[in-house]
Amino acid sequence: MRKIQFFDTTLRDGEQTPGVNFNTNEKVQIALQLEKWGIDTIEAGFPIASPGDFEAVQAIAKVATKMTVAGLARCQKKDIDRAYEALKDAKHSQLHVFLATSDVHMKYKLKMTREEVLDSIKEHVSYGKERFDKVQFSPEDATRTDKEFLLKAVQTAIDAGATIINVPDTVGYSNPTEYGALFAYLIENIQSEEEIIFSSHCHDDLGMATANALAAIENGAKRVEGAINGIGERAGNTALEEVAVALHIRKDFYECESNIVLSETKRTSDIVARLSGFAVPKNKAVIGGNAYAHESGIHQDGVLKNPETYEIITPQLVGVHTNSLPLGKLSGRHAFVTKMAELGYELSEEEVKNLFKKFKELADKKKQITDEDLIALQADEVRRSEETYKLKTVQLQYVSNGYQGAVVSIEDDNQEVHTASAIGAGSIQAIYNSIDQIFNQQPRLVDYEITALTSGEDAQAEVHVSIECEATKERINGIGVDFDVLQASAEAYTQASAILKEKGERK
Repeated sequence: MRKIQFFDTTLRDGEQTPGVNFNTNEKVQIALQLEKWGIDTIEAGFPIASPGDFEAVQAIAKVATKMTVAGLARCQKKDIDRAYEALKDAKHSQLHVFLATSDVHMKYKLKMTREEVLDSIKEHVSYGKERFDKVQFSPEDATRTDKEFLLKAVQTAIDAGATIINVPDTVGYSNPTEYGALFAYLIENIQSEEEIIFSSHCHDDLGMATANALAAIENGAKRVEGAINGIGERAGNTALEEVAVALHIRKDFYECESNIVLSETKRTSDIVARLSGFAVPKNKAVIGGNAYAHESGIHQDGVLKNPETYEIITPQLVGVHTNSLPLGKLSGRHAFVTKMAELGYELSEEEVKNLFKKFKELADKKKQITDEDLIALQADEVRRSEETYKLKTVQLQYVSNGYQGAVVSIEDDNQEVHTASAIGAGSIQAIYNSIDQIFNQQPRLVDYEITALTSGEDAQAEVHVSIECEATKERINGIGVDFDVLQASAEAYTQASAILKEKGERK
C-alpha cells in the first residue's frame, strides 16, 4: 500500500473564504485538532501577509509536536526570511514557495517573461533551501500552463533543491482525465536522484476538486492538499475528509493508506464549521447531517435488514456516535473535565474554571448537555478570548404600531460600556439597529441563519450572520451561541460588527 500524505491549508487558503477570520487562539485550536486527526503537514499561514498571520504561524510552530508546519512565501527573499523567522521554533518545518507559470499570469499579473520566471524560481528555491530542509514549490495556475514550460519550471525547482512539487489547479479549471495525465507526464519526465513527492491542490469551481485529487493519486501523487469542509477561495478547496474516507472505503481500488484517524473526522469538521462561521450543508458528503439518514421506505427497509444495503460508510467510522457520558446540572467538575478530555480538549486550569462556570449556567437551562453543546461552548469561548468588544446586556420592549424597541450595552477593551437604543420592525432589527449606533456604522446584513445544535425545546441556538461593508463590499461573519435565540443573534452581530470596525480602523 502506498502512503498518501495529507497537507492541510484550512488556516491559509481556507481563511481566504469571504467572511472567514480566525484569530490566533482559534488557529491554534484548529491546528491541535488537525494534528489529532493525523495531518502530516499544516500550512499555518502566510507569515509576511500580516502581523496576525506571522503570530499564528509562530504560535502553531511552538505547539505542533508530530506534524510539519509550513509557511507560504512568494518568490521574494523578504517572504522567505519572514517564513523562516515564524517557523524557527518548529520541531518540523517546511517552506512552501510559489510563482505563477501560466501565460495569462505571467503577462498580466507578473509582467515577466518565461526566462525571468525560471531565473526567479532557481534563485528563490535555492535561497529557501539554505534555510529549510524541506522546500515545496508550486507553479501557480499549473493546469493552464504550457505543458513543456511547466516541466521546465518544475525541473528548475528540483535542480534548485525542492523535493516537493505541488501542481495547483488554481482556478478549478481541470478535470480528472486531464489532471491525472498531467501528473503522469511530470513524474515520467523529471530528472532527480532524490525522491520527489508530487502533491495535488485543487479548487472546486467546476465541482471536481475531490475527483481531481483522487485522479492525481491514481497517477502517482503522494500528497493531497485541501481544507476541512472544503472551505477556501471562491468555491473552495478539495475537502480533505472526502479524500480520506474515499481512500479508506475504496482501498481495494486505490491501494493507498494514510495517517488520518477517521474517528476524529466529525469532531474536526465541527470545530472548523463553528469557528469559521460556515455551517456544513446537510447533504455534504461524509460529514453532512443527512449522510447517514434514509428517507425512502425501500432504503429504510433495506438498512433495517442490513445496513450495508444502502450504507457504505458507518457513522462510527467518522466519529458520529451517541453520548456515553451524559452531563447535567448535577454533574461535577471531574465529570466535566473528563468529558472535555474525551472530546479532545486539553484545558488549562483557567480555561476549566471559565468553561465550567458557563457549563453550569447552561445546565441550569437544559436537562442534558450533549457533545454538540460542549463543542459549541468551547468554540465560543476560544472566539471570545480575543474579542475587544463584549455584549453585556440586551433589553426588549414592545412599541406601538407593531414595532419593537431594544436597548443594548457593549463593553470595549477599555472596560467602557456603550449603550444605545433603537426600534425596528421586529426584535432582531431593533437589536441590530442599536448595535449599529454603538459602532457608528451601517453594514448590510446579507445572511442570517439559526441552527439548533441539538433537538428538543431546550436546544442551544447557534446564529450565523454575514454583514457587508457598503464601501468595500467586504463580507464578515459572526457567530453567537446561546440558549436564547435573541441573545445569540445579538452576540453574532456584535462579533461581526467589531471585526468590521477594527478592520476599518487599521485601514
